[in-house]
Amino acid sequence: MRRTSLLILMLSITLFLSTQILKGEILYLKEIKSPKTILDTIEFQKRYSDLDKFFSNKKLGSYVENKKTYFKLFSPSAVNVKLCLFNKPGDKNGKEYLLSKDGDSVWEIELDGELYGKYYGYKVYHAGDDISNSNMPVCVDPYAKAVTSYTTYMNPRLAIVTKEEKYDWEGTEWIQRDWRDLIIYEMHVRDMTAHKSSGAKKSGSYKGLTEKNITGGLSYIKSLGVNTVELLPSQEFGNIEIPFKDSLSGKYNTWNPYERNHWGYMTSNFFTPAAYYNESWNTLKWNRWIGKDGSQIKSFKDMVKAFHKEGIAVMMDVVYNHLSEYETGNLKQIDKEYYFRLDSRGNYIAESYCGNDLKTERQMMRRLIIESILYWMKEYHVDGFRFDLGKLLDWKTIEEIISEAKKVNPSVIFTCEPWGGGYDPAGFSLRGWAPWNDQVRNGIKGENPNNGLGWIFGQWYGNNSLKRIKSYVNGTLVKDTLGLFQKKEHSVNYLESHDGYTLGDFIRLGSREVDPKKIIKDVDKNVKLTPNQMKLNKLGALFLFTSQGIAMIHEGQEFARSKVIPFNIKVMDSDKGKIDHNSYNKDNETNYINYKHAMINKELVDYYKGLISLRKTYTSFRQAEYENIIFTDHPKSKFGLCYTLKHEKDEFIVLFNADSKQELEFTLPEGRYDVLVDKNSAGTKTMYEVQGKIGLETTTGMVLKKK
Repeated sequence: MRRTSLLILMLSITLFLSTQILKGEILYLKEIKSPKTILDTIEFQKRYSDLDKFFSNKKLGSYVENKKTYFKLFSPSAVNVKLCLFNKPGDKNGKEYLLSKDGDSVWEIELDGELYGKYYGYKVYHAGDDISNSNMPVCVDPYAKAVTSYTTYMNPRLAIVTKEEKYDWEGTEWIQRDWRDLIIYEMHVRDMTAHKSSGAKKSGSYKGLTEKNITGGLSYIKSLGVNTVELLPSQEFGNIEIPFKDSLSGKYNTWNPYERNHWGYMTSNFFTPAAYYNESWNTLKWNRWIGKDGSQIKSFKDMVKAFHKEGIAVMMDVVYNHLSEYETGNLKQIDKEYYFRLDSRGNYIAESYCGNDLKTERQMMRRLIIESILYWMKEYHVDGFRFDLGKLLDWKTIEEIISEAKKVNPSVIFTCEPWGGGYDPAGFSLRGWAPWNDQVRNGIKGENPNNGLGWIFGQWYGNNSLKRIKSYVNGTLVKDTLGLFQKKEHSVNYLESHDGYTLGDFIRLGSREVDPKKIIKDVDKNVKLTPNQMKLNKLGALFLFTSQGIAMIHEGQEFARSKVIPFNIKVMDSDKGKIDHNSYNKDNETNYINYKHAMINKELVDYYKGLISLRKTYTSFRQAEYENIIFTDHPKSKFGLCYTLKHEKDEFIVLFNADSKQELEFTLPEGRYDVLVDKNSAGTKTMYEVQGKIGLETTTGMVLKKK
């Protein structure tokens, strides 16, 4: 009898596990060692999958209507929720109110009065928790429009009941632009004015970024001619890591002596501007509440408006694939089982390598993401978004995001990293998104400076070839072998981003003119480009700005910025004085833009300005038809390339000699040509005329315009 019962149990379990595998649930069968373990797994998986059914259309967060203040939180797994209301942050004892739960798992309460400016959070109790326990973490409202944060590890936060004031946009609106015309400048709010060379009074802040009559910030960005900025994450984020060589929350920090997350890829709240950028800092002031007055809302709007007045669109880098690891009191405590992807034992899945992956396929997680995007568009006039690790979002969410956003602004920009949980640039293009084209990045400059150099060095990285270089010129379209994109405007062409070495440092190391192990004490001397480094930087830039698709550069790329870790800082970093390739944790001169260095390499800055002007002036480099780009191979070198470019009334010839060993001669089609770009300069003015034959030095290029 016992054998029969056990057999029936095991058959039932087998059927259940088969069903879960077919449904795509992740089960670690090798770790199931007993019927009890299997039964626990079954119970968890059933409870976990049952959460899919919950959905509500109710307005969430805190808001005021008819002289009452409403608080609403979605949490289907909770058994009790308390609202904690404070007069000021830091109060140990606030007023607590027990919320009631509706049939769709929204916990809610209404209180008399307009409670604007009050601080609040939630204590969320789950099965097994003692509701009398006063030491439960106070969770920040995921729908908060402003939060105040305490500058210490685990980043305690409180939401603020916010009055949505009418803001004077002074007639500015979204910058609506054809994606093919985008020239994106990826930048960090603080980096652009934190260095003293910027001249900003409110250095490192939203306000400092848009100060007038200074060397850095918006004034400098405008001078380059770019038409779009992409802000590294500026939603409220966890910027303080575990104390170095210390253990907190079960983690031991052996990796980050700076105890900081500078770049912002640890989002805590998806509707709130980062309060850290609302203040001018020399160095972070620890153990204080920031963002208390909610003025970061207006500061962010002022910043967007200032860019819009200059005709520059504003994109935001957003992180919806995981949540901050550096805090307690967020969605993890509100409802871990609903909002996160978990394995069969209830542990976080971390394909993001950031500790936890959000379960974007859940209806209410999807709703939160979409409403966040629409809020930034409507409330802050943001023109577009770049999605971190976009492939970690499910396809339905990705499709609904762009569909809903285009109802608000048909020209809204959506770019993404098409990796994380897979790699599918083509899949994003099919859905109308524009992925970062890492194949251009790796093919043109290379994958790494040690043994993975690319085309500008006169080498082939991986499966690159002249055929692929031609494809990159055309926008890496699916009509070409190994092409990815349905349209050229779906290809975000770039050679440098915040990740990895700067292009300037990649070239310094790849040319073998700088030793990666060398301690650099004279940073000014290091940043000064040698003639060979200058040629390599120019060749890469020339290819980027003459290729079809979206063009993107990173802050400082135009002067070959070098990320050298300061040698004289009081931090236990064994790499002090060396070139950095992962500066995510350094709120110091490793990342800050030094405008003195822009002057040192002014020749390259002027070259970038000239190429940007060329691209903006002539639509040929943005909108030429595929059949009007005609290639000619060089008979003596596979690294020589020539193509004619015809669009509307203009005809250009673009020449490249990426051969590092020999000068190449090109025979031009009949006619006379104005030289707009050569090894020295770039722009829209004629420098001299050529015809017949022309020689190109190694690692140089030219742009000619037919008379």
